[in-house]
Amino acid sequence: MTRRSMPAGWFDALYARDNDPWNFVSSPYEQAKYAATLHALPLPRFAHAFEVGCSIGVLTRRLAERCDRLLAVDVAEQALAQARQRCAGLNHVTIARRRVPDEWPRQSFDLILLSEVLYYLSPNDVARTAGLTRQSLQPGGAVLLVHYILPTDYPCSGDAACDIFMAAAGLTVSQQRREAAYRLDLLRA
Repeated sequence: MTRRSMPAGWFDALYARDNDPWNFVSSPYEQAKYAATLHALPLPRFAHAFEVGCSIGVLTRRLAERCDRLLAVDVAEQALAQARQRCAGLNHVTIARRRVPDEWPRQSFDLILLSEVLYYLSPNDVARTAGLTRQSLQPGGAVLLVHYILPTDYPCSGDAACDIFMAAAGLTVSQQRREAAYRLDLLRA
């Protein structure tokens, strides 16, 4: 049986039950992972970044400090409402509802961040996302993958999703870090 990407309704129901289902605001694990994510970025500043799966905008707010322009997307409108509130007043940040890979933006970016999102996609959609990422990445641009690696019941494991993405993207792996519960992969054009 072919695994399908998680439907948007799954995320809508999740946020309807709990406005912070993964404790992004208060979890020491999430805070440490956000610090590692920002530390792994290869440049101090980016002209135009794209964050896929911004959720309630906790990392988005911190990432915005390092970007001239930032497009942050998620599929769940309730999460996006919180992200918009959290990033209010940051005029260089655009927060939008989009389903990746089907609603991929047409802009080009010097940073694309996919954090805790690829394993919700089917293997085919992960590969499609990798191809779209490669096409929209500016020369010398960076792609950062940060994914949970412990067992889940999602369409892909974190390791499988990252491996599929990296094989399909054809980008150079410039840094890899593995922690007890997540992996971080930095790719360059």
